[in-house]
Amino acid sequence: MVIIINALFSFWQEYEAEKAAEALKNILPVMVKVIRASKEVLIPAADVVHGDVIILEEGDTVPADARILESHNLRVDASALTGESKPVRKVSHPVREADNYIDTENILFAGTQVTSGTGRAAVFATGRDTEFSRIAALTQEVREEPSPLQRQISLAARIIGALAVAMGVILFLVNLYIVRLPLETAFIFAIGLMVANVPEGLLPSVTLSLAASARKMARENALVKRLSSVETLGSTTIICTDKTGTLTRGEMTVRKIWIPHKVIEVTGSGYRPEGQFLFRGEPVSHRDMAELKLLMRAATFCNDSALIHEEGEWSVLGDSTEGALLVAAEKLGFDAEAELEAMPRITELPFDSRRKSMTSIHEKSGKRVAYVKGAPKKIIGLSERISVDGRVRALHEDEKERIIGIHDEMASKGLRVLAFAYRELPEDLEVRDPGEVERDLILVGMAAMYDPPREGVKEAVEHCKTAGIRIMMITGDYGLTAEAIAREIGIVEGECRIIKGKELDKLKDTELRGILARERNLIFARAVPEHKMRIASVLEDSDEIVAMTGDGVNDAPALRKADIGVAMGSGTDVAKEAADIVLADDNFASIVTAVREGRTVYENIRKFITYIFSHETAEIVPFIMMVLFSIPLPITIMQILAIDLGTDTLPALALGRSPPESDVMKLPPRPPSERLLNREVILRGYLFTGTIEAALIMAAYFLVLYSGGWLPGQELSASDPLYMRATTAVFAGIVMAQLGNLLSSQTLRSSALEVGLLRNRWIPAGMVFAISVMLLVIYLPPLQPIFGTSPPGIREWFILIFFTPIVFLTDEMRKFIQRRLA
Repeated sequence: MVIIINALFSFWQEYEAEKAAEALKNILPVMVKVIRASKEVLIPAADVVHGDVIILEEGDTVPADARILESHNLRVDASALTGESKPVRKVSHPVREADNYIDTENILFAGTQVTSGTGRAAVFATGRDTEFSRIAALTQEVREEPSPLQRQISLAARIIGALAVAMGVILFLVNLYIVRLPLETAFIFAIGLMVANVPEGLLPSVTLSLAASARKMARENALVKRLSSVETLGSTTIICTDKTGTLTRGEMTVRKIWIPHKVIEVTGSGYRPEGQFLFRGEPVSHRDMAELKLLMRAATFCNDSALIHEEGEWSVLGDSTEGALLVAAEKLGFDAEAELEAMPRITELPFDSRRKSMTSIHEKSGKRVAYVKGAPKKIIGLSERISVDGRVRALHEDEKERIIGIHDEMASKGLRVLAFAYRELPEDLEVRDPGEVERDLILVGMAAMYDPPREGVKEAVEHCKTAGIRIMMITGDYGLTAEAIAREIGIVEGECRIIKGKELDKLKDTELRGILARERNLIFARAVPEHKMRIASVLEDSDEIVAMTGDGVNDAPALRKADIGVAMGSGTDVAKEAADIVLADDNFASIVTAVREGRTVYENIRKFITYIFSHETAEIVPFIMMVLFSIPLPITIMQILAIDLGTDTLPALALGRSPPESDVMKLPPRPPSERLLNREVILRGYLFTGTIEAALIMAAYFLVLYSGGWLPGQELSASDPLYMRATTAVFAGIVMAQLGNLLSSQTLRSSALEVGLLRNRWIPAGMVFAISVMLLVIYLPPLQPIFGTSPPGIREWFILIFFTPIVFLTDEMRKFIQRRLA
């Protein structure tokens, strides 16, 4: 029954796990447009082969890895592979080798999505040969290791099993050769002692406690897929987190705008209409407003994203950086739509990583104007003039150096900076050549932006530090940007070391292990999937319990490799299937809530293990007394089972629902080597409380026997009314003593009186249940012959009732002394 119940609960909670292969199928498109026999045809994605030319439009999902042949303003969301939500431009011309293969600009990868534009590409890899499948295969290759709790439960089971068998064998031999009982009787007694040693209710109690915590965490936006991961997160020593969308909102925000020669502060954050443009704390002047509108014209014209207004909320369709510029224009009151109607776009020179710029060409009254945005140093270098207070004048080299210095200062704070310029084009200029268009520019200013941290993240980081949990950022973003966010939310303080992906590739595992051990302020930037998995492996080899966050297909291998994989709810299916926990709100703060719950779960498991083991001693001592003093066995095997699988089940589960103690997040993470059955549990359960309970029930046993006229050495049959009343007193005495143990076991360190005896509403229910089962076993006639019970008298009950406060007060005194000595 125990095995069946446990299996059912585990299956119910975990049956949706391990579906990465199915998720891989679901993310790929069903039908694809290709060119065959010089005609456009629609075929199933599974039928795409090497050499096919695929035709892609906005909204399509790429079915295979392919080299781009034609690109018309083609942008692709590669977040499923890169983890970064920013859409990237794709081109058809030859490009330089990228630092990361996935970043190659003229290659499309399976599983990515076209966000804008159109294009054609030649397929060179399908199915298992694609980069998408290669990463998914890494996930399948990672062998799932048992969690710390699973290892501890397994160890505890072996210890308890070995102890029970050893004691049973010893008792069997003693009874057979010393006491000289019949073989059958000696065997039955040995089995009885083994049963008394085994906490039958432990396994379902652990499972049900974890399931209850999983449901509680679901209400806190943390969806648990594997029950044991609840406790694993509680023992976490290090959290490896990405940046975009987890620590930050995923909403770029313009914070500063430089116009010659002023730095304008922009208030407000995210995609929200609230915000002001301030210069030295005051609203900008009309003259500054004119310069700002000139910059906003360049920022909104040279822009392929759209700002959507729905029920008072703003959202961005397209690149988040371009979206931030559109939001800033709205805050300023710049009417981009009206301006575009008056000066429509006629063509565009897309962003190119070599040029580091983008140009949008517009026409009004027969005149063409090119608006350019891009990397500040590049744009400043191409600018020959500058717009100051509505007038255009020459831009000198020393002035360029000062402007670059302003850029460097903003960039050093982790802000992403773009520069803007424009140029009126000659009538005979060929606009296809960027080199001819993007020169002799008029600089109008720069915009600095960043992705703001999520609300509550800074407090969550502080809670982690207080709890002794180290946080490490592993991101595909730029190092300076990552460092700025890390400093703002408190992940790093003082000197910080940033290790880029290329540098990490050159490090040996021993060198990396040393860096991870020494450097407390450490950030990994420009990281790729293999980097995350390698870092997780090295940390685990150093006996760290690692929690890894992620949301893309690229994160799936690392999520599987880590002790606890935490996927974002907005992430890919493959990532969510590889993870143990999914954060529905994508918020890092939810991880801290889950850590608190995980620590509470482990403490609660210890509480009910202590509670269960206490009556194990009280059940073992009667067998020892029987052997040593040749007395009738004080408790029957059926009465032991009535306690283990009856009266103690709901109270044990009630302890599993105990709220966290006040200092649970002030303690350091539990050492991985620390056992569930540690010295404290054994001393408190088996020896201290168990010995007190054993002494009380043996006193009740002899009291009943002596008051009934029994004399030492006198044998009593199993059906003797005196014997049945005496064993019933032992049975009821264990139950009453366990009620006091239940009240005290609600806390491990603090006083149960301080916390509140009935703070956990399950405790009263557990007490009522235990008493009800006890009374049914004692007073219900059909059950009396099964369990060998006979109702005790009023005097016996009067004594038994005091067992509850005796056990409670002695354990409270023990905790008081322990706190004073700590």
